[in-house]
Amino acid sequence: MKRNPAARAVALAFCTLPMLAHASEADLMQRLDKLAAELEQVKAELAATRKKSDAVEARQLAEPAPVNTSEVSLRSEPQTVLSGYGEVNYNRPTKDASAAQTDVRRAVIGIQHRFDAKTKLVTEFEWEHAVTSATDKGESEVEQLYIEREFDNGLRAKVGLFLMPTGLLNTNHEPTAYYGVERNFVETAIIPSTWREAGIGLSSTLDNGLSWDLGLTTGFDLGKWDAAAAEGRESPLASIHQEGQLAKSRNLSGHAALNWRGVPGLLLGGYVFSGEVAQGAANFAAPNSRVILWDVHARYTPGKWDLAGVIARGTISQTGTLNATFSGNPTPVPSAFDGWYLQAAYQAWKSSDYAFSPFIRYEQFNTAHSYAGQAQGVGVAAGPTEKVATAGANLRVGEGVVLKADYQKFQTDPTRDRLNLGMGYAF
Repeated sequence: MKRNPAARAVALAFCTLPMLAHASEADLMQRLDKLAAELEQVKAELAATRKKSDAVEARQLAEPAPVNTSEVSLRSEPQTVLSGYGEVNYNRPTKDASAAQTDVRRAVIGIQHRFDAKTKLVTEFEWEHAVTSATDKGESEVEQLYIEREFDNGLRAKVGLFLMPTGLLNTNHEPTAYYGVERNFVETAIIPSTWREAGIGLSSTLDNGLSWDLGLTTGFDLGKWDAAAAEGRESPLASIHQEGQLAKSRNLSGHAALNWRGVPGLLLGGYVFSGEVAQGAANFAAPNSRVILWDVHARYTPGKWDLAGVIARGTISQTGTLNATFSGNPTPVPSAFDGWYLQAAYQAWKSSDYAFSPFIRYEQFNTAHSYAGQAQGVGVAAGPTEKVATAGANLRVGEGVVLKADYQKFQTDPTRDRLNLGMGYAF
């Protein structure tokens, strides 16, 4: 067993003392010199050992053990995150109070799971109108379900069912994210609200504030058009969207979006979608019909102001022959539909975690701007352009709750004038 140098020196001294007592003066001096030499050797060994230990410790501090960045990311962020949003709304028409109603408009649960630092699953499950059954008006649906992978160059790829990156509302539609009790008409009737498709998408954000999205997805099915119902008048594309439900995929669609955030508080962007909608149906009267939808949007938030605007237009081509088969029905397929809105909000009061923001919005939209293929004098007239002014306020309570109130004035159809109250949350 190897002894500590200091212990060895002490033992040497104790062993030497008895002999010193019987030694002559010459022997004594010789032995003292020898003992001193050995003590110096021990001191040198102690100094060397200490120097070696200090060097090892310094090297360990300067060169820490390699760290797995994926493990650090997963430790700093929960692997599975629960989110959700919902709203309860009250609508009271001013012309007919008996038509007032309260609705649990929607309740949504989102589950996001991160497999590693670069791969995640995003899901959202939605229930609308409180009760879902064969005899009720409620709906239960999968709003999103996709896998996203991020690469080292900043490119992101996703596959599954995801929201289209159009307008200001479609990808940011939680009630805490917009003003007013109800979602605006342009991004509900012209751009179908929470519009999603199944497919693949690529996106990236550049250092200059520019972000882009490209995708190849499912599209619309014009064979679903019901010329005898009013749904197509309310929102042409909402009446023929497939939502990932046994979606016909003979004809796939493409989309592209650009957004620029190069100035603090400013967003400028645009979007275009194109896809054939006959889906290869046999003997279909519009075999090459195509939907094209585009929008341009802007939002600017200087200080307490929040200013926004959207212009959107859609077309459905080669519908003349199809509309001829709908003769006598009230809702032929429109060849064009469009709308726009401008909105301004101002944070007038803030105290602690409360914030009060009045707003005003003006919009025009037409879900049947023009028709094709109708005989002169017997066809359905193009729809009127509805003009709606909305004024109200949002009261934020903390970070995730909002109380809303507004009044809407319809110029073309005053019977739709109404008072709206609402509660929403998001977490």
